[in-house]
Amino acid sequence: MADLNPRDVEKAEFAFSIYDADGSNVIDAVDLGNVLRALSLNPTNATIEKMGGTKKRGEKTMTLEEFLPIFSQVKKDKEQGCYEDFIECLKLYDKQENGTMLGAELSHILLSLGERLEDHEVEIVLKECMDPEDEDGFIPYAPFVKKLMS
Repeated sequence: MADLNPRDVEKAEFAFSIYDADGSNVIDAVDLGNVLRALSLNPTNATIEKMGGTKKRGEKTMTLEEFLPIFSQVKKDKEQGCYEDFIECLKLYDKQENGTMLGAELSHILLSLGERLEDHEVEIVLKECMDPEDEDGFIPYAPFVKKLMS
């Protein structure tokens, strides 16, 4: 890949190898999004599907040679959200302009906007990434975004 430097290729090979369960130099296409996210990218589910990712295990496999051009293309994609983008969006819900928002609003956002999550997925995300609500139900959203993206 002419547009991937040797360090990018090395990182891609390492991330790919983590999901290469049996050492056969292929991954299941259902893991495409996981490998890309392990490389600090934030592709949407639609992007993953467009690039050849599948929703069910066992439908398709992918070699490293097939993965590298996908990595390169997603890396160049400007539609991915970054930390600053997510913070700017959540500021819309920061009525007091103090870096907090209602935990219930965050849950509602995850359930109803963009690429919606299922109830059980929201429970997991909130449990693992959200700080405890204060007595009025507010949470600081910056630490939430940092934990979610890490």
